[in-house]
Amino acid sequence: MEENITYFKRKIYNTMLKWKTERRGDTALLIQGARRVGKSTIAEEFARREYKSYILIDFSKVSKEVNDLFNDISDLNYLFLRLQFIYQVQLHERESAIIFDEVQLQPLARQAIKHLVKDHRYDYIETGSLISVRSRSRNILVPSEETKVDMYPMDYEEFRWALGDTATVPLLRTAFEKKLPLGDAVHRKLMRDFRLYMLVGGMPQAVSAYIRTNNLSAVDQVKRDIIALYEEDFGKIDDSGRAKALYDAIPAQLSKNALRYQVGMTIRDERAERIMNVVKEMEDSMTVNVAYHSDDPNAGLALTKNEEYFKMYASDTGLFVTLAFKDRDVVENVIYDKLLNDKFSTNLGYVYENVIAQMLRASGKNLFYHTIPYAEGKKYYEIDFVISDKHKISPVEVKSSGYKTHKSLDVFCSKFSDRVMNRYLIYTKDYKRENGVEYIPVYMTMFL
Repeated sequence: MEENITYFKRKIYNTMLKWKTERRGDTALLIQGARRVGKSTIAEEFARREYKSYILIDFSKVSKEVNDLFNDISDLNYLFLRLQFIYQVQLHERESAIIFDEVQLQPLARQAIKHLVKDHRYDYIETGSLISVRSRSRNILVPSEETKVDMYPMDYEEFRWALGDTATVPLLRTAFEKKLPLGDAVHRKLMRDFRLYMLVGGMPQAVSAYIRTNNLSAVDQVKRDIIALYEEDFGKIDDSGRAKALYDAIPAQLSKNALRYQVGMTIRDERAERIMNVVKEMEDSMTVNVAYHSDDPNAGLALTKNEEYFKMYASDTGLFVTLAFKDRDVVENVIYDKLLNDKFSTNLGYVYENVIAQMLRASGKNLFYHTIPYAEGKKYYEIDFVISDKHKISPVEVKSSGYKTHKSLDVFCSKFSDRVMNRYLIYTKDYKRENGVEYIPVYMTMFL
């Protein structure tokens, strides 16, 4: 259960509403996501608002008495009577919901979904962290009567909502659709606002700490606690410590600007092909976003995915920033202040790359990139992201500063001219369109 979190407006609420009205109890709703993205909070808020009554069973701290009820579900009348008595909540047929929170901790409750849904008296909402959902579901019959939805950290619009701002993103959407620059003064403010999102991130507890304290060191402490939780979880994926090592090295790997994650530099004598299963489980846990090399990019990007060539990003850029400075006790406000005011000397390209990966992923896109060798073969042109765009593809090049050149984009578009829909360069300056290239300020990435 994710405790002490202010309730923030989340887009997934509308998805849940659609499930309730369309499925009418024919399936249970399973909300999957990394730990601490706000699954429990949204499930309870939804049940409180949309039902006459609800029972929340939190399997991370449930009594043995409740746990044991799922050992034998042959008599559902008895099960419901016991739950109503234990939780002191009256359930109403077709007007009440039962939430199985952290359902992975009680596989028999998840297995029972098939019978509970068939019984049709109540609606069921499950929340689970995928790391454990998968590892603990091996010995049970996984129900097919589940509608699964993925939940991510708060996106930029949700972050602005949390700060009481409902005007910025509609303005950005209009500017993007009409292809209008916003002007220097507005752009500077928008960039500063966006860098705040990069630093705080979209984990509800971190956002809550920022709103409560207005202190980035306090936010950093919250993020460290979440990272510690993730690292503990990685032990469940892989008790040799490889998953934790791969995660901790994400900022170092991205800052090298290499063509792929260099596994051997993180785990001595290890090779990418031998850890593909660990990477897959980390990706499934939704704690990381993985971009794979597309060997022959076309509309079906997944068909030419090379699983041995990948880049790894943190699922939340706020966590990424903390991870990058993890060797210090707490990221001092001075570092945050420099980052916020764009005065930090290090090239922050890799931080921007991480947030763009996060934004593309949150808008439902899978991540792919592509490299083309120079004529002499020693170096490569790299397209940071390639996205499906209707029946074609659109290359995306990322620059952490004002643009200078876009040679990679030009080479890619020349090689695959018949497949290219749009050419995007994401950077830190105002919107413009020039010579067939759209220069997109980083805060507009969500509209691609």
